[in-house]
Amino acid sequence: MHQYGEKGSPDIEVDARSGTAVVRPHGEMDISRAQAFRQALFEALAGEPRLSDVVVDLQYLSFCDSSGLNVLLDARTAVAATGQRLFLAAPREQFLRLLEHTGTQHLFTIEPAPPF
Repeated sequence: MHQYGEKGSPDIEVDARSGTAVVRPHGEMDISRAQAFRQALFEALAGEPRLSDVVVDLQYLSFCDSSGLNVLLDARTAVAATGQRLFLAAPREQFLRLLEHTGTQHLFTIEPAPPF
């Protein structure tokens, strides 16, 4: 498992098993944390060996603004070019409202829970 953020208090965890990576952001996702989120997510997408699925586990994300959504939209574009699949899992109500208000809910496959 890789952790991004301060020692002892990871902002983002990445866990890869059996061809799938799960990226778990914690807390609030705003412009001050979007670059670390981008780094973690795109490193998971580019990892060797290439993973077929990347799941963003949103259950620990208490808030997300447009900067976090833009990272996810960029990742969606990247996976379309590689044949990988990107899923969102266990989003909270605030994140679902963000998708609804921005008209992007149809762009993502949303699962009720992460695979692990």
